[in-house]
Amino acid sequence: MKRLVAVAFDGETNPELAKLVDDIVWLKVGQLSKMISAFTDRDVKQCVMLGQIAPKNLFDLRPDLRATAMLLQLKEKNAHTIFTAIADELKKDGVELIEATPWLRPLMPGSGFHLGPKLSEEQRTDVQFGHRIAKEVSRLEIGQTVVVKNGTVLAIEGFEGTDKCSRARR
Repeated sequence: MKRLVAVAFDGETNPELAKLVDDIVWLKVGQLSKMISAFTDRDVKQCVMLGQIAPKNLFDLRPDLRATAMLLQLKEKNAHTIFTAIADELKKDGVELIEATPWLRPLMPGSGFHLGPKLSEEQRTDVQFGHRIAKEVSRLEIGQTVVVKNGTVLAIEGFEGTDKCSRARR
């Protein structure tokens, strides 16, 4: 019997998720052992990561022993290294972390998609410039959002998150 099991994080996950899954386990960020047990106790063999943990909550982290051991082994603590380490821990217990893209692809817009009125040449130039900056910011693992206007970078997403960065355009 196939069931949809969710692991949800207190203060992060929308409680409405509970209505959409067969089983939900609530935990705090850093409870790695409890997260893995939520899957292994229910015979889950594959899982997908969706959503995010706000960066500010990573500094209020109370890791369990397994998470502490995992974090101590990391030379750099960024999204890529942490999620790779979590995937490795899951794998040790027989749970494979798989890509979400196959389920999300039908919802993703194609190349050239945009909302609103047709872009002016100046706006298209800003989009191209912003895309280059965003790729570099992402490569440096600072964030993934930039705000550009008239060839000037107005904001770059950092620790404060995407929402606050986006408000800079106002």
